[in-house]
Amino acid sequence: MTAELEQQVVRFDESEGVFRITLARPPANALGAPLVQGLEAALDALDASPAKAVVVSSAIPGLFAAGADIKQMSQSSLEDFVRYRDALRSPIERLAGCGRPSIAAIDGLALGGGLELAMACSMRFATPNARLGLPEVKLGLIPGAGGTQRLPRLVGRGRALDLLLTGRDIGGAEAATIGLVDRLIEGDVTAEAVAFAAGLARFSAHAMEAIITCVDAAELHPDRGMAVEGDAVVRTFAEGDARQGLADFLDSRRGRG
Repeated sequence: MTAELEQQVVRFDESEGVFRITLARPPANALGAPLVQGLEAALDALDASPAKAVVVSSAIPGLFAAGADIKQMSQSSLEDFVRYRDALRSPIERLAGCGRPSIAAIDGLALGGGLELAMACSMRFATPNARLGLPEVKLGLIPGAGGTQRLPRLVGRGRALDLLLTGRDIGGAEAATIGLVDRLIEGDVTAEAVAFAAGLARFSAHAMEAIITCVDAAELHPDRGMAVEGDAVVRTFAEGDARQGLADFLDSRRGRG
């Protein structure tokens, strides 16, 4: 790793079909301008990459991201605050809409904007030591980068209101129990997430993007979900890898006699 790369607050690289985004802004990975701009640069590189899966993790032990840059917000005018909100939302929404499965690898704190970034990923892997929460109510604010929208989809209305109204954070085990975390990992959560993503990278990019589109449609527009699914399955057959996948399957059956 070069000295220049080590100094970047957001590092990114690609290997075996997996695009890795690593947050590296000590002491807390605060989502201020440097980290937000770094995420935008990483996502620009992802757009140009053939990688089929994404992993977002932290280079700071025991910390994913502690949230928005409180100092920056406290010194903001209303106009500055609106600009900051929009700047923070941009990479989070880009990640959510990238069309590739993405995994947040969480060890330690994922609070406020940090949790909103993690929730924009397709899945979340976390250790029992992880602490997840949206404490904005304690500051007289609400989550402004998708937290009030994504949390209810993941854990349900009642549990979301509990976390949002109290601002409490929960451990990895509880987060897994309520559906905020998809896999509870004992050990190196980033290594597990990368290995999982590498497994996904063996599959059809067209099919995985279609699955994500359909599942998102079911959550956001249940009445339209069947129509989106019907269009997507035809599209994967016409434009993706389905024909080759079907042929390979038939060949493997013939090979077994």
